[in-house]
Amino acid sequence: MKFTWMKWCALPAAVLLAGSVAMAQDQPAQSSQSQSGSSATPVTPTPAATPATQPKPTIAQRKENQQDRIAQGVKSGQLTAGETANLETKEAAINGETKADRAANGGKLTGAEKTQINQQQNQMSKQIYADKHNANTQHYGNSEVGQRQENQQDRIAQGVKSGQLTAGETAKLENQQKGINQQVKADRAANGGKLTTGEKQQVNKEQNAASKNIYNKKHNAKTQPQAKPKS
Repeated sequence: MKFTWMKWCALPAAVLLAGSVAMAQDQPAQSSQSQSGSSATPVTPTPAATPATQPKPTIAQRKENQQDRIAQGVKSGQLTAGETANLETKEAAINGETKADRAANGGKLTGAEKTQINQQQNQMSKQIYADKHNANTQHYGNSEVGQRQENQQDRIAQGVKSGQLTAGETAKLENQQKGINQQVKADRAANGGKLTTGEKQQVNKEQNAASKNIYNKKHNAKTQPQAKPKS
């Protein structure tokens, strides 16, 4: 009887001891997992790339951009011959001023001169936009005279775009075209919207002279300096 009582008392103690051993074996694993988790390096998000600041255009690049805008307006008909002549006269004046300033300073522009030219080009930019978006447009129709007028404008636009025509040359050519256009308009108004045979011959004669003028100015030694891309 005494032996049986001791047997049943020892059984819970054995169970308790086995549980303690099992817990002791399990704790290092949990501790290891905890240490492993705590030692992991947190992932730092990569900051978004900041876009590079665009450099300001040079005086030459700004001038070329203005000429490209004028050429596009001539080609599309958004600019009339009169508007183009006015714009190019002003561009020629700015170019002349820039040339004189460089000559007086060993080929360079001072900070104040650059500021002045940029202000003038800002005004030019606004005028180009205004002239291209006003109600005045240049559309010549499908008549032979109209097609000749449009062809002359296309040739002038190409010369402006390529730099073959300077601003001063373009102004002179467009003033010539403006005179022809005004004559055609007056002749049509006097004849119910049409041109007589004699008037057509006169216009063609004037356009022949203008055509030679365009060719000569596009192939002479004068060119509009093209801006060099910044390295």
